[in-house]
Amino acid sequence: MNNKQIYFITATNTDVGKSYASEVFLKKLAKNGKKVGYLKPIETGVVDNPLDGTKLLTITKELNPDFKLTMKDTVPYQFKLPAAPFVSAKVENVNIDINHIISKIHNALKYCDSLVVEGAGGLFVPIKKEYFIINLIEDISKEFNTKTILIVPSNLGSINDTLLSQNALENRKIVYDWYINLYKDKECFEDVTMPFYKEYFKKINFL
Repeated sequence: MNNKQIYFITATNTDVGKSYASEVFLKKLAKNGKKVGYLKPIETGVVDNPLDGTKLLTITKELNPDFKLTMKDTVPYQFKLPAAPFVSAKVENVNIDINHIISKIHNALKYCDSLVVEGAGGLFVPIKKEYFIINLIEDISKEFNTKTILIVPSNLGSINDTLLSQNALENRKIVYDWYINLYKDKECFEDVTMPFYKEYFKKINFL
């Protein structure tokens, strides 16, 4: 599977735009001629069907009709409580098996050449007591050709969140690209946040 590419979509926190970013990347990759796939290993707050998983799987199948996975394949772990996976899984007495997630990725790659994997919350959202989203990124990166995509917000205070997340990735030698999701405080972003980014970063990407 050396020619297969995974894009792991993570963010500085919850509600920053991972699902929106997943949609953007799926459509961009498909436009570039890639056979796309989508997988969200864990989704919480699921009442009947996973909201994010359902929407993104529908989009994926429209872009790649050969992607014939079911919802259980695409979102292998679904929990009712809208909380960190560690908490939600504990409530339902479920053990989240990382090897099971890896096996689902292997299966998904049979039907695509570019797989978008959407994380849950931010980098240090706990999956197990001492195992976080950032650990999942590391394990997936060991197994597959993986590009990490960090989505950051545009609101006041986002500089701190952005730098903390970037520092965490760099400390673990995880190569990443980062994109600003310009959806909060748009009217003041150019005055409040952008001046620092222009001074600090050589390149700035918007989602």
